[in-house]
Amino acid sequence: MDQAFSYRHLHYFWVVAHEGGMARAADRLGMAVQTVSAQVRELERSLGVTLLKPVGRGLELTEAGLAAMRQADLIFQLGEQLPATVRDAVSAPSVRLAVGISEGLPKLAVRRLLQPVMAEPRLRLLCHEDEFDDLLGDLALHRLDVVLADRPAPPNPNLKLYSHPLGVSPMAWYAPAALVGAAKTNFPQSLASVPVLLPTTHAAVRPRLDHWFERLGVKPHTVGEFEDSALLTTFGAEGMGVFAAADWVHDELSTRYGVQRIGPCDGVEERFYAIGTEKKVQHPLVQRLLPPKD
Repeated sequence: MDQAFSYRHLHYFWVVAHEGGMARAADRLGMAVQTVSAQVRELERSLGVTLLKPVGRGLELTEAGLAAMRQADLIFQLGEQLPATVRDAVSAPSVRLAVGISEGLPKLAVRRLLQPVMAEPRLRLLCHEDEFDDLLGDLALHRLDVVLADRPAPPNPNLKLYSHPLGVSPMAWYAPAALVGAAKTNFPQSLASVPVLLPTTHAAVRPRLDHWFERLGVKPHTVGEFEDSALLTTFGAEGMGVFAAADWVHDELSTRYGVQRIGPCDGVEERFYAIGTEKKVQHPLVQRLLPPKD
């Protein structure tokens, strides 16, 4: 990129792109149309690409223009947040922890995983749930301090990420009151006849559950598959079907959702990881999340 590139020029282009034309952008900026047009042309010159093309009596973004607008959205949205962020830092000093929550991670386990930091009196906890790969991208760009997931980060020469094991929990099968009797009778073969809820392949535990069924020669009577574990638990508790969950969250399942444990899921475990950008964790709150070293 040319050294003449200017964020001021980018801002004018961004306004034009969102307003849909030079005249409306000039009106919003309180400037002459010719001035705004010249600034956009200067940006195109510095980038070496055409960002806008005439269509009828208006303008349309080129492919390069669309790419530039997406990046400009990120830049100026962050800029708009700057004053409030600075004011908050001065008026109410806090210890910020931005956590990415992988979609496949059981939501009932998240509270337990974060328990070591919840007593921090100045904690400002920001939780963002998304797909695993998208969270790793945000982590690499330092938009997140840590990602909690049900799998380690895959090897990637372009991303220096480190996976820190947080623990392992055996799995068990749970049923709402209306299905307990049928599910317990001749368990686990009963899972071929009672309705069963399963996580989708977004969850790392799904292939392990599939292998467990194959090993036992049981074809489950699957009536629902869920990307979100909280939805799976809610539908299960309301009577839609039996489901597998980590023993870690047994108490919450029993007291909050009123479901009963009907039997173990022998050999199947739920695994938990904290993924960061440092081999030796520096963030004090992320350090608290990790189990003590032997």
